[in-house]
This record gives sequence, structure tokens and C-alpha cells, in this order.
Amino acid sequence: MKPPADSSQFVSADTAHAPRAASYTDRNARYWRRNLVIGVFGSFTTLVSLSMLLPFLPLYVQQLGVASESAVIQWSGVAFSATFLGTAVTAPLWGHLADRFGRKPMLIRAAVGMAIVMSLIGVAHNVYQLVGLRLIAGLIGGYASAATVMVGTQAPRERAGWALGVLSTGALAGSLVGPLVGGLLPPLLGIRGTFFAGGAMIAVTALLTIFGVREDFDASRDGKRHAPSATLTNDHSPHAANIAAILATAMMVLLANMSIEPIITVYIAKLGVDSAHLTRVAGVVMASSALGSILTAARLGALADRVGSWRVIVGCLVATALVMVPQAFVTTWWQLAALRVLMGMTLAGLLPAIGKLARHAVGERDTGKMLGYLQSAQFSGQVIGPVVGGQIAVAFGLPSVFFMTAALLLACSLLANGARTRSAERAHRLA
Repeated sequence: MKPPADSSQFVSADTAHAPRAASYTDRNARYWRRNLVIGVFGSFTTLVSLSMLLPFLPLYVQQLGVASESAVIQWSGVAFSATFLGTAVTAPLWGHLADRFGRKPMLIRAAVGMAIVMSLIGVAHNVYQLVGLRLIAGLIGGYASAATVMVGTQAPRERAGWALGVLSTGALAGSLVGPLVGGLLPPLLGIRGTFFAGGAMIAVTALLTIFGVREDFDASRDGKRHAPSATLTNDHSPHAANIAAILATAMMVLLANMSIEPIITVYIAKLGVDSAHLTRVAGVVMASSALGSILTAARLGALADRVGSWRVIVGCLVATALVMVPQAFVTTWWQLAALRVLMGMTLAGLLPAIGKLARHAVGERDTGKMLGYLQSAQFSGQVIGPVVGGQIAVAFGLPSVFFMTAALLLACSLLANGARTRSAERAHRLA
């Protein structure tokens, strides 16, 4: 069948006179693979644009008039975290609106908004404008979050873990490539020109989303808030503690990955790396966890489809905690990089498994809002992680960051295991 010429229409042309499927997922069964590919590309390009400023952010802060070294470090941290703070605040709202008005409009909003704001960052006149624009990028952006809502609600239940794993691979690849791009473009285009290039890259994503994404969304049915969901009953609704465990685990994923980021360059310097190569080595180590996640995200997502999401979550949390501890005892930078690769491999199983659980935790008409809360929890971890890690390092020393993060991961694994037990007991009672 030929898809509708105007993909923004709520009802596709070839189903206008045919009996409609019972659910949003069924009606979009023919579109989800195509939309997944576009979502992966869009998540990759937006994350490249957001993370490419890491290598030159302190230099840009200096160009904007900040003089002292301590102030440069402080403002760089604030500017970097502002985007994730904005996304954490608005992700539930965008998820709710996706339930009301469709997933595609949220993707378009995120891509167009980020393309404009990224270009405006290139013409900032002072550090306050830089921080403000980074915050706005988070408030109105969040393409990867919107793509998670779309893919999470369109993919069949039995393929949701794999699909979300593939989607997270695109975002992780963007986080990996972004700093490398950020190290290459400024000498060629200048720092401001690099932001314009990032805006152009996201503009391509916006065009691809507008003309490529397909969605069959019926506002009169899918957007209703008063009708009870066909997929949610009192017998099958999750325990409140299970939802809390889902959100807490989502936050821990990013907290664990980001806890060492503010001090990783200092930690590497203590390992004897020459100052002339320090930033390059730090970039490699920072990218190592993303590389590991790319290798296993889709596979562990598929494993969650087969053996159950809670099993994968508990196993990955424990494995990540075990890999975290040896990082406190490394003597060379390459040992740290290797352990960060392993850590990325174990962390990768968490996001798709958590996303699948969140997708099934509520009825179909509330899935977008639930996935929005999930994204908010993840980005909260990305904001809290660097703050907690920095404070622990100052108070107790650099190695203590790894011990504390490992302890938090083990505590979270106990919480997740309790949720797994409750789910198994409920399934046994209903059987």
C-alpha cells in the first residue's frame, strides 16, 4: 500500500474507509521500522550537536569574557548541565502532549527548536546568553526523548526492547562522535562556525522528520483522556513501588556514567599523562563508555525481550557496580579506558529494558507521559551525577567517587530485585 502523501494527517488515506485496528500500536505497525531508522539518525545528529562543544566549551566561555580559571570551570559546568536540566523539567510535559496530539509533532518541535537555538548559541555575546540558550535547548528540544516515546509506543510489545536498544545506540553513538567532531571543526570553521554547523545538521534531521516520519494518530480516540485505556486494568496495573524502581534505576544509569565526568581529566593527570596529551587522552576515556554501550545496547535489549526486563536490569546493575570498583585502583590511563568500555557494555542493557517496562507500566493512552517521566529521571541523573561526583571527590578524594557510585548501584539493584519479585508473584497469582 502506498503511504499517505501528507504524513502529518491523523488518519492515513488507505485506512480512511477500512476497519480501524484496535490500538495505536497496531495501526502504526507498518511504520515503526521506518520511524525507528529516522529516530536513530535524528538522535545521533542531535546528540552530536549537543556534545561536540565539550572539547572547546572552556575556550568559548573565555571568549565570552570570563577571565579567571576557576570561573571558567564553574561556568563551563553550568553551561553544560543547563541543557540536561531543561530536558529533565519538560520531558513529562512533552510526553503528555504526545499522548494528546501525536508523537510526530513532538519530534518536529524538538528538531526545529534545537536547530534554531544551536545556531543562536553561535552568536552569543556573553556567558549568561550561553547558559540561557543551553537551557532553552533543553526546554524545547529533546529529540532523543521524543523518539523514545514514538518508538516505545509504536514497536510491537515483543520487539520493544530491541527497538529501544537500537534507538539508544544512535544516541550513544552521537555522544561518542560529538567530542571528536568538536575537536576537528573549530580549527576549520572557528568556534562560532561550529555551532552553525551543528544547527545545520539538526535542520537536516528536522526536514527528514517532517517528510519521512509516518504516524496514524486519531485525535478523537488516541487523544481522549476520559476514556479508560483498553490495555490497563486493575489486575494488571503495576505496583507503585515498581514504577518508583523503574524511575530510580533510570536515574542511576546516567548518574553512574556522569559521576566521574567533572574530575576525569584531573584523575587522568594523576596517572602520569603528559599535559600536552591530557585533553586528547581525556576525550578517549570519556568516549570509552559510549563505545562499550554501542557494542551491546541492541543485544541486551533483545535479551530483555527473551528473558524479561527485570532480570536484565538486576544483572546489569550488579555488573556495573563490580566494574566500577577497579577504576579506583588503575595505574595507567588505558586501564581506566578499558574498564570504562566494560562499564558502558553493562550500562547499555539498562535503558532499553527500563524503557520496555515503562512502556507497559501504564495504559496505551498514558504511555507517552510515562516515557516522559522516564526521560526526566534519566536527565536528572545526568545533572545530579557530576554534582555528586564533584562533591564526593572534594570531600573524600578521587577514588571515593567510584566506591560511592558502586554502592549506589548495588542499592539500586536490591530495589530492582524487589520489584522483580513482586512482578513474579503478581504474575503467578494471575496465572
